Amino acid sequence: AAVLLKDTKLMDVKLGQLGAWLAMRDFTPSGILGAMQRGYTRYYNKYINVRKGGLGGISMVLAGYIVLSYVWSYSHVKHDRRRKYH
Repeated sequence: AAVLLKDTKLMDVKLGQLGAWLAMRDFTPSGILGAMQRGYTRYYNKYINVRKGGLGGISMVLAGYIVLSYVWSYSHVKHDRRRKYH
């Protein structure tokens, strides 16, 4: 049974089909919100809502927060790096 390109996961899309696959995505605000909601639900069910959990899910959120905060403050950090001792 052939799978339609619209129903194909991103990891299964060939490089030549990437443009057509992106054109079929829903980039309206409700479509983006729905994709974020599906991603959160998938993450929550895989790492947080488990019977015997570990530190994996929480540490990923913490690592993401650290990377985002560094990216947001990078311009300030970049200018501080060039200063000497004054």
